[in-house]
Amino acid sequence: MNSDAAFVFALIGIAGAMMASNRVRFDLVAIIVVLALILSGTLTTDQALSGFGSPVVIMVAALLIIGEMLDRTGVAHSIGNLILKHGGTGENKLIVSLMIGAALLGCVMSSTAIVAIFIPIILRVAAETGMAQSRLLLPMSYAALISGMLTLIATPPNLVVSDSLSEAGYEPLGFFSFFPLGLVILIAAIFYISAVGKRLLPDRKEESEDSQAIPAHGRKSALTMLESYGLLDRFYLFEVIKNPERELGELFSGLDARIMARHRPSKKKANADAFVPEMTLLVGDRLLVVGDRANIDRLDALPEFRMIRQITEKIDEFEDSASIADVLVHPESKLVGNSVRGTGFRDVYGVDVVGVVRGDGIPENPFDLTLRSGDRLMITGASDKIDALTSRNHDFVVLNIPKEQLTAPIAKDKFATALAILATMVVLSVSGIVPVVAAVLIAATAAVLFRTLSADRAYRSIHWSSIVLVAGMLPLADALQRTGGADIVVEALFDVVGDSSPYLMMATLFLITAALGLVLSNTASAVLVAPIAITAAESLGVSPYPLAICVLIAASAAFSTPVSTPVVTLVVAPGGYRFADFLKVGIPLTFVVGVITVGLAPILFPL
Repeated sequence: MNSDAAFVFALIGIAGAMMASNRVRFDLVAIIVVLALILSGTLTTDQALSGFGSPVVIMVAALLIIGEMLDRTGVAHSIGNLILKHGGTGENKLIVSLMIGAALLGCVMSSTAIVAIFIPIILRVAAETGMAQSRLLLPMSYAALISGMLTLIATPPNLVVSDSLSEAGYEPLGFFSFFPLGLVILIAAIFYISAVGKRLLPDRKEESEDSQAIPAHGRKSALTMLESYGLLDRFYLFEVIKNPERELGELFSGLDARIMARHRPSKKKANADAFVPEMTLLVGDRLLVVGDRANIDRLDALPEFRMIRQITEKIDEFEDSASIADVLVHPESKLVGNSVRGTGFRDVYGVDVVGVVRGDGIPENPFDLTLRSGDRLMITGASDKIDALTSRNHDFVVLNIPKEQLTAPIAKDKFATALAILATMVVLSVSGIVPVVAAVLIAATAAVLFRTLSADRAYRSIHWSSIVLVAGMLPLADALQRTGGADIVVEALFDVVGDSSPYLMMATLFLITAALGLVLSNTASAVLVAPIAITAAESLGVSPYPLAICVLIAASAAFSTPVSTPVVTLVVAPGGYRFADFLKVGIPLTFVVGVITVGLAPILFPL
């Protein structure tokens, strides 16, 4: 083994260790990989940065915009509601409907976004049917993963595998190239969950009814939600008794108390407004303030304010100006690793965090707490700011909005336009009139031109950390090829499995990809193993397509742990799942998917 190849293998190991530790952001790992390849001389600067100009990266960004369009216009929510409406109240019917809906919708949207959209819908259905949400959320997330096995654009690893084939001189995969295989896997997964997996799914209905549980979407009042966070004794009504001569920031300096809204009496009509830092206060204004008793007493001691009373019931004068939401911190959120205070919620999102729930506990001082994936936050602010959070599903999953505040999609009047754009993209991709990347870019551009969302919103919908991850990891596969590392891996594979059975090689590649997916992202796993699969096929003298398809399917078969992909991580807190739940249900499903893939791939893509 030459020194360059040894360096690349060491770099892969270090990157894998950093990702597995969950202490270093995946996108930062990708940047470190790029820098290491440049500084070591393994690749030139242009070669190491080539991933940022890859069609795969451009397509991933465009698909995120399309997913935002479907979410913002209500298409995704309408489809989800329609599925559940016809799913009946029986558990089996609901599970089947959810799995089919999540898988089919995931064909044209990010799997992570699908889960974020379906969680509140399932929570609402669980409340209405009396069914435990833990029985529904995991099957739905597994189906969202399987959606990556249905179409080319469903998940980034598919694009990586297709691009690897193209770079090796083969025809890229088509839009529906592996749809029959994915469909068989989806059907098998539905039968498995209905017949076997259902018995392994936890039934934590009793646990979900305690005071710390995540409430069903839209079924709880604001006061009930605040009570679940232990916040009912933290809201107070104040009156301004002296015009403040100092800036509000100076007045509240060192106080962990926040003004939520201001109510100003008027001869014509009293009105209430959500608080903003630029707001002026006058004598007679009534303020809705949140904070613990010690900080409230300090505020009451200031000459400008007088506490009227503590609030333990709904007060109509603030109902339209102070909205709340119960949100979950997304596994890929930029909030992870930062404190509430350090993030500057009001500046970034226009809202305030007033409470945090972690597991079954309520931290005493939430503002200096370092946030983790799965933490729940109680957010308060203006209604339009709360509504805007629903579109930031790479930072938050909105679990619950009080039944008093449920709102319609932001751009519901563009529903038909969004459907037309989506249909056009699929037709262009399938027909081959234009390349798939062009079809996706046309759809993303049309989404802005036809005002389904603004250009600013389109840019904000792009999850840049995912873009950096894909772009930064792609050159690692190039380095593996250029240094001879891929040939070394292939030789090792032949030493282990021999060269007589392509089926055994496919099974081995499936296992390697699935195993890597437990510690690396599924995109990184596909980046590394796809070129190896193509080289192995060429050494065997067979078509590379069935081996590449095994890698593609295995990259999406991350069923066995709750940390391998955000698609399953997102359901951990809402479902109250434990690590063992994923092992019990996911390992057998991975085995079933592997057997089907190795058996059918050579039939659909002859060796």
